[in-house]
Amino acid sequence: MSRATHVKVTSRECHNNTERMIRRFIKKTKKARIVEIVKEGRRYKKPSVAKKEKRIRAARQRKRDEQKRKRAQERRNRKI
Repeated sequence: MSRATHVKVTSRECHNNTERMIRRFIKKTKKARIVEIVKEGRRYKKPSVAKKEKRIRAARQRKRDEQKRKRAQERRNRKI
């Protein structure tokens, strides 16, 4: 289950603002689920529990994506 993740934040990307770099780094690590993967490896999880959590996470993501699509559609309709 190990996958290579490379999180990189450049100073140019953040206009040499260190606080912005830290915030962007934290955001990227959360999106890549690096901390979650490390925590998952510490304790054994039954396969059925892992599947259930994966299914819940996928449903939550689908719901978010659907909401994003609806908001984008509403914005497009307002402009017209």
